[in-house]
Order: sequence, then C-alpha cells, then structure tokens
Amino acid sequence: METQTIGEITEQSAKSQEQESKSIELTGSAALLEALIIEGVDTIFGYPGGAIMPIYDALFDYGDKLNHILVRHEQGGIHAGQGYARTSGKVGVVFATSGPGATNLVTGLADAQIDSTPLVCITGQVFAHLLGTDAFQETDVINITTPVTKWNYQVTDATEIPEVIAKAFYIAKSGRPGPVLIDITKNAQIQKFDYKGYTPCNHIRSYRPKPIVRQQYIQQAAELINRAEKPFILFGQGVILGEAEKEFKAFVEKSGIPAAWTVLGAGAIPTDHPLNVGMLGMHGNYGPNVLTNSCDVLIAIGMRFDDRVTGRLDKYAKQAQIIHLDIDPAEIDKNVKSTVPVWGDCKETLPLLTELVEHKERTEWLEQFHEHTRQEVEQVIHEELNPTSDEMTMGEVIKQLNELTKGDAVIVTDVGQHQMVACRYAKLNKTRSNVTSGGLGTMGFALPAAIGAKFGAKERDVIAIIGDGGFQMTLQELGTIMQTGIEVKIIILNNRFLGMVRQWQELFNDRRYSFVDIQSPDFVKLASAYGIAGKCISDRKDLPSTLKEMMEHKGSYLLEVMVTKENNVFPMVPQGCSVSEIRLK
Repeated sequence: METQTIGEITEQSAKSQEQESKSIELTGSAALLEALIIEGVDTIFGYPGGAIMPIYDALFDYGDKLNHILVRHEQGGIHAGQGYARTSGKVGVVFATSGPGATNLVTGLADAQIDSTPLVCITGQVFAHLLGTDAFQETDVINITTPVTKWNYQVTDATEIPEVIAKAFYIAKSGRPGPVLIDITKNAQIQKFDYKGYTPCNHIRSYRPKPIVRQQYIQQAAELINRAEKPFILFGQGVILGEAEKEFKAFVEKSGIPAAWTVLGAGAIPTDHPLNVGMLGMHGNYGPNVLTNSCDVLIAIGMRFDDRVTGRLDKYAKQAQIIHLDIDPAEIDKNVKSTVPVWGDCKETLPLLTELVEHKERTEWLEQFHEHTRQEVEQVIHEELNPTSDEMTMGEVIKQLNELTKGDAVIVTDVGQHQMVACRYAKLNKTRSNVTSGGLGTMGFALPAAIGAKFGAKERDVIAIIGDGGFQMTLQELGTIMQTGIEVKIIILNNRFLGMVRQWQELFNDRRYSFVDIQSPDFVKLASAYGIAGKCISDRKDLPSTLKEMMEHKGSYLLEVMVTKENNVFPMVPQGCSVSEIRLK
C-alpha cells in the first residue's frame, strides 16, 4: 500500500471540503432525475400514478433534458424499454407506480431477465411507515420481482438514491446484462437532503461481472479446433451484447468454420455471409440441426443451449467435443457438458482464440450444409416463398419485404408462427436488427417493443411483424404511436388462428382445435381511429405495391395481410425428439 504525503492528504481534504461546500438541497425525486441525466439517459417510458407522483412532478421541470414517453399500459412501457435497449445498446429506463403499476412490469422483467436485456425500472411505493399495512396500492414488489431481476432494492431514505441508482446502472449493463428494479417510497421521493453530486459506479465489492480469462483454456480450445475435421459454430446474442461482431467475423473467416445462429443471435453477422449456414432450433434450418449430431467439435459462443436449440439433451451432440464461450459461468455446463469452458467476454476471448487458430478452407464440410439447404429449399422453402395456392403465405410476405428493405431494417417480431417465419426468412445486414422475445416467448411484445426500438434507432426503418392474436394483447399502444408521432410500420399476418398452438394441435392432438380460432376487429379501422394509415389485402397481386406504399408512407402504417389459415412452419423438431430427427414435412 502506497504512503500518502502530508501534502496529498491536505489536498484531498481541501477537495472534499470544497465539494461539501458545493452541495445543494434536492428532493429525492430531483436527485433521481439528475442521476439519469449523468448516466446518459435520454428517453423514459412510463405511466404515472399516486405513489410515483413526486417523481413525475419533478420531471415536469426536466422536459428539455429527459424525453418521457407516456405508454398506455405498464407492460407496454417495459417492452418499449426492451426494444429501446436492444436497438440502441443503452440501458432502457421505465417508470411505474406502486401496486398494479409495479406488478404490470413483471412479465417484461422476466422477458428481459431471460433475454439479458439491460433495464433500470423505477417504481413508486407507499410511504415507508405504511409498508406492511396493506395500504392502498401497496404490494411487496421486492419479493415479487426478486426471481426476475438481476438486482432489486427498496429505497426508504432519499440520501441513498445517488449511490443506489449508480449501482443499478452498473449492474444492469455490466457483465451479462439484465433488468434492475429500484422501488422508492414516497417519503424518500419528497425528502430533501444535501446533494453532493452523482458519481457513476464502476465497481462493487464481491460483484465480478466478467470472469477472469484463463489462457490455458484458450490454448486447449485452439488445439481442438485446429485438429477438427468437422467443427461447427453456434452463436447467440452474447456476440451482440458484447459488441463483438467484428471479432466474431474475424474468427469465423480465419477458421473457415460454418456458423449457425440462435433466434437472438440473428444479425451478428450478415444473413448472406458465405459461412452463415442458417438458424438453429425447433424451427431452424435443416442442415444446422441435422449436422449438430455429425460435427466433431461444437463451438458455442454467447448462447446458453436453450431447450428449443438442443431438443433432447441425451441425444444432443454426443459425438462432439464442446467448446463453450460465455461471460456467465453459470451457463457453462448447465445444460450441455463442455470439454473446454472458455469463461469471459467474447470481445476479449475471441481475438485470443483467433490468433491461435489456423486458417483453413473446409470445402467438403461446408458442402454438407449446402446439400441439406438444397434439400430444404426443394421440399419447404421454395413452396413457402413462391406458393402455388391462391392464398398468400407468411413466407412470401417476408420475401417481398426483403426486396424493399435490402436487409437494412430493424425487424421486430411477436411470438408465434409469424415469428419463426420472419426469423427464418428476413434478411439482416446489420447488428441489432432482430428484436424478438426469445426465452420467455411473450405474446404482445412486438408493438410496444417496436415503439421503443424506433426511439433507440430513429434513423432506421422499424417494422413490426405481428400475428392477429399477439396484436390484440397490446394494441392499446397504438395510442402511444398516435401521441408521439413515432414512425413504425406494422404488418399483421392474419391467419384467423392462434397459429402456433393450432399447428401443435394439428400435429400432436389429432386436429382437435381447442380454443385457437380467434376473431379480430377491423384492424384498419382501429388504426384509423388512432390516426394511423392502413390497408388490408388478401390478393397476392396487391402485395408488392402495398408493401411499397407502406414503406414510402410518411408516418406509421398498419398493413393487414390475410394469409392461409392452416399453413405450418417447417422444418420442425418435435418436442421430445433429437435435433437430427427434424421433420421437413
């Protein structure tokens, strides 16, 4: 430990006294808003209420520095925060009041937790002396949200606010990102205290967001890769969250290894990159699934071996040696036992690995993927994208959309058949272009997430692709579009069914369609009521011109496309089956 001189101690003491002399009296609410500004927050999604009213009162004076978006439901607010975080790379910020306001955030918190989305949610709470009394709109939000947050904390004294908010942002965005919830009692919001400024946090004792990179594991991984005849890369959202797209591309191209993506990993390298062999998982591409059980070395990067990717674990890649790169040590060996665990941020570990791997052309191995692709095109893709039936398919809508976007738009999808079709066929040339609910599978996600995505990437086209069922779960957020004037293009692929559930009932329940036939309102009239232009089409000849009209329209636009009712998404790995048992029909 270094010894300080008398002069240094005197100088530090003088600085401390000078800082104290500059302290000002602020309310807890004002201190919160000052913290947000210093953290670089520009947009807040929220809905006011009694217990958070002092914060909103303070916000009245910060309108020139903080843009508050009034959503129509707290769930819409948190999904908008997720969309903002996913496209901007920043922390999404959400405000809600106590009781039902706070509990309405829970679905979004769970969604953000499993999909590693950085959020800071601020909830108001009743006065501290009323805690535990079942006061009006009092709920124990801390215990409710503990399982679905990376960290949460209840503030009962205003003096805690600067330090707690600093920790909240640091925890939300560092390491494996995730949602944080800070519950602030009303007395702490109105309490005045000597505010001595705000210092962002960059360290918390006992919290290590990044594990130490162990060079011996990098060496072992490189040796396995260099000896491999049929290596295969699986990449997930960790590449995007780590901002390691450049490093990942360099690794793929030097090693010459075919790479397939999880739903959340889409866009980490362009869709049409020659070594990008498609999507993994239940409705992924044929080759990546089948050849998972043929490779000799499986390299997983920033993905967690979700059950929708692995199928039956006891039949998953048993022939392969597994290299797993992940920032979260808890994910390594959780589902699939690794041969070589590479802990660390992939932005740091990938360059170390790239340096050691040999440059190879793997022509014969890559040709096996191409052969499976040709088989899938012949039996599935051609008919989906170029149907001969009178009714339109979801796939041909995405194909036509690609011709207009050229792969440069942000695609936000809801959950269901349309999600899998969009993920399979949408072209993505840029990172942070695919916004969807991956792990939780939250219907109703897309519309509010698209609003947030547009605020996070104002210069880009944002297109929400939604099913008729999911749209009706959060359609009230059309009001948010109306009030803000934000430009979002909405495509409803309407098959008059809860399509994914219907597909399962057709395939596995003898077509016993139990409560999946859903009726919908006139979506175009509904959009019109919110001042949003729209059109409904059912004839294929109208598709190209209407999509062009939508994209060229100044402002938001809702396009409803009536698609065939009982079309299924294939390929498909049936539940309980191995990935190599994937069905093309």
